[in-house]
Amino acid sequence: MPLGGIALAADFAFIVVTATVLSYVARRTGQPTIVAYILTGIVLGPVLLGIVTEDALIDVMAELGLGFLLFLLGIEMRFDRIRDILRSIVNISVGQTVLQTAAAFAIAFLLGFRGMDVIVIALATVFGATPIIVKLLDEKDELKTLPGRIDVGVLIVQDIYLVIVLALVGAGLEGAAGEILLDVARILGLMAAMGVAAYVAYRHVLPPLLEAVAGDRNVLFVVGVAWAFLFIFAAESLELSVEVGAFIAGLSLAQLPYSTELKERMRPVTDFFLVVFFSSIGLQLEAEYLTAYWVEALVASAVLMLGNFLIMFYLIHRERFAPETSFLGSINMVQVSEFSLVVGALAVTEGLVEEPILGYLSLMALVTMTLSTYVVLYNERLYERARPYLDRFERDDQREAALSVTEGHAILVGYDRIVRETLPVVQDHFAEVVVVDRSAENVGELEDAGVDFHYGDVRHGEIREQIDLETADFVLSMARPASVNRRLVEGAADDAVVIAAAEHVDEARSLYEQGVDYVVIKEVLAGELLGEYIDGFLTDRDDTVELASELMGRLRDEGTPPGAPRGGGGTGARSSGGDAG
Repeated sequence: MPLGGIALAADFAFIVVTATVLSYVARRTGQPTIVAYILTGIVLGPVLLGIVTEDALIDVMAELGLGFLLFLLGIEMRFDRIRDILRSIVNISVGQTVLQTAAAFAIAFLLGFRGMDVIVIALATVFGATPIIVKLLDEKDELKTLPGRIDVGVLIVQDIYLVIVLALVGAGLEGAAGEILLDVARILGLMAAMGVAAYVAYRHVLPPLLEAVAGDRNVLFVVGVAWAFLFIFAAESLELSVEVGAFIAGLSLAQLPYSTELKERMRPVTDFFLVVFFSSIGLQLEAEYLTAYWVEALVASAVLMLGNFLIMFYLIHRERFAPETSFLGSINMVQVSEFSLVVGALAVTEGLVEEPILGYLSLMALVTMTLSTYVVLYNERLYERARPYLDRFERDDQREAALSVTEGHAILVGYDRIVRETLPVVQDHFAEVVVVDRSAENVGELEDAGVDFHYGDVRHGEIREQIDLETADFVLSMARPASVNRRLVEGAADDAVVIAAAEHVDEARSLYEQGVDYVVIKEVLAGELLGEYIDGFLTDRDDTVELASELMGRLRDEGTPPGAPRGGGGTGARSSGGDAG
């Protein structure tokens, strides 16, 4: 191997090993892994050890990492999650963008920054840390609470604004006011054209394409990557940034039932590229760059965290939400996000600002993300401390009750013939029923029936979060392999009724020991049902013949050959003294 190749391999080895160690430390201390990735570049770069330098290949991989990050960000945008509070979300987001940008501009100006430095700082410090906030709220089971849904909605709108800002910074942001306005109009026009193309693809191209390949999840992964690169190529051909194309590609996939499974398949690759990307930011920094404005960065961090909270509290409260919702929704959004580094790094690349400004933004991001992590983790305790002072904000017309999240629902996993026949019965007993299945053949049927359906593997944490497994009242699983049912039992609430399938008695006994209420063994249930038919036939032959004729007619209508058991047979065994039947 050439010496250059050996050096590059060594650089990657240093980055991966250091990022792994620091990520472990970050997890143990409750910090987001993105902080560990940035520190990786600081430790290995000129600030401390100086053993890794930027390389052309690292630059390319870092750019791909940013593209994949925006691609996954687009896939996250499921608008159905915030549909019922969309108008409030838009009002809050627009107000937050205007007020927070003005506050960031004023603070930077008062701290002595001027010209393009102030503009870049103001544009860079508006965004919330989407991956961090979503992850922390998910771990606390607060994503589906009203404050969580408000925060997610605001983050979605912010992310759309982020793509516009990245496009503007990538275009240079320099020149006369008229030239800048023309650039803005051109960029928005091209983005709108790509958005229209993405919408047409979402309506007419993607559903049949993904349905055809969804049966093979490896092919699904390849198609997803190809789709991202198609829009990246289109964006570059139109002189837009890679991030714009990747984001629109992800957005076109987000509303389809295959998006979660695709996102889970792409996450490991994306995580690797993100390690390189955020490490590369640290590699760009010299020690003097990071500390050039350290006093200003600490002052701005404190003022912006408080200012962001007050701005969000005012805007949420103005939409007639209760003080608790306003407080929790605001305190979750106080950090300067990792996207400030994205904007700052791009501005340095375009020659708009110098490296000390990137050092200033990096220090602010590290300080605010570190502190805000603990703020989010202990947000309920902070609310209890602040509660006596929030009583004055109570109002008679608050909207809390009307927008509460539906509690109690049923989950059906593995849409086979048994679950298909069971679904109407479950729907009669529960207001909310969710079906999860990995067969693309069932997507059209369930969508046509208006069933809340999720395509993917329920062993993925994202799927379990979306179906709200922890609060389900009833879980029925005919899925294989056995690890699926074990994961469902582990994630279900203690008081939930859980019915799961097993292939043999030993597996059934194991499921009972784990807490399953009823285990389904299809051959056993088939034998029980056959015994009931034989008993009925011998006891009252005329009635049984009439019932059998009706059943045969139904089977013929559905295309099942006479004599074939519906749903593959039957099931069932109650525990008795710890044994499974």
